[in-house]
Amino acid sequence: MHHSVSAVLLFLLLAGEGTALAQSPPATAGLSVRRIELVSDDAQPVADVAVSPGLSTVFIFDSDVSRDGVVLEGRERFSVLDAGLSTLRLVPSEKISAGERLKLTVRFLDGAAPASATFVLVAHPARSEALIEVYRRKRSVETYQEEVRQARIEAEQCREENERLRAERSAPDGLTGLISTEVLSKQGVDFREVTKAVTQAPGGAAAKNLVYAYRTARRVAVVVTLKYVGDAQPWTAVGAMLRGKANDELKVLRVWQSGPVAPGSDAQRVVVEAEAASNSPQGPFTLKLWDADMRRTITLSNVTFP
Repeated sequence: MHHSVSAVLLFLLLAGEGTALAQSPPATAGLSVRRIELVSDDAQPVADVAVSPGLSTVFIFDSDVSRDGVVLEGRERFSVLDAGLSTLRLVPSEKISAGERLKLTVRFLDGAAPASATFVLVAHPARSEALIEVYRRKRSVETYQEEVRQARIEAEQCREENERLRAERSAPDGLTGLISTEVLSKQGVDFREVTKAVTQAPGGAAAKNLVYAYRTARRVAVVVTLKYVGDAQPWTAVGAMLRGKANDELKVLRVWQSGPVAPGSDAQRVVVEAEAASNSPQGPFTLKLWDADMRRTITLSNVTFP
C-alpha cells in the first residue's frame, strides 16, 4: 500500500502537475573558485558575491591588505570577520536577511592602484560562494588553465543535466515513466513519517504539520504539509536546499507546491525531490525552503530518509 501511494507521488513529480512548480538550481555554489581581476581606473565594476548564514566565504588577495582598512557594512550581521595579511573570511549570522545587499571594502597596503576594492555581499537563504580569488596584478598562466579546466567541468555537468532532462521529457507518464527512467527499481519506494523527529526553526513563513520522507533507487523526496500562521502575504516555495551535517548538499531537482499558503486556505503540500544514490547517507539533513523574494523562509532540521 505504501509503495503504490509513493509511486503516485513520484509520478506527480515527474509529470510536473500542480499549481506551482519551480526548478531549484543545482547545488554547485560554493564548490568552485571564483576569480576577480581588478583594474586600475575608476571603471572597476562592483562584483556581487553570494553569502549565506553559517557558511564561510573566503577572499584570497594577491596583495597584502590593511586589516584596519576593511570596512564591512552591517558588521553586526556577521558572526565571523577574520582579516589576515592576504585573506579575509566572513561568516554571516542568522541576523542577515535574504536578499540583503551589504558593501565590503578592503584597502591594500602598498599604495599601488587600485588602492582598494569593493564588493557587494548578497545574502541568500542557503547558498554562498566559498572561495574568491582577487587579482590586482597580471594573473599567471596556471590560474587561467585552472579556470578553463573548471569551465570544462561545468560545461560537462550542464551537458549531462540536459541529457537527463531530455530523457525525462521523452519518457512516458505514470508508472511506465518511473520504470523507464530507472527512478523506480524492483525495490519500489520506501517511505517513513518523520513529523515528530523534525524540528522547525522559529519565525518561519508557515508551520509544518506533517513531514514524510521517501526514497527510490535514484531519488529521495520530502513532503511537508504546511499550515498558515498569520503571515499577511501568501507564500509559495520556489527553491529548496537539503544539506547534511558536513555541509554536503543533495542536488535538488524539483520543488512542487499544491497551492499558496494563505489566509483561509487549507494546508498545502510542498514536495522537494532530490537526486541521491541508493547508498547515499540517510541523514540527518536540514531542509530550507524559500519564496521568490528569498526573505520568508522555512527551515526544518533532522530530516532523515529510509
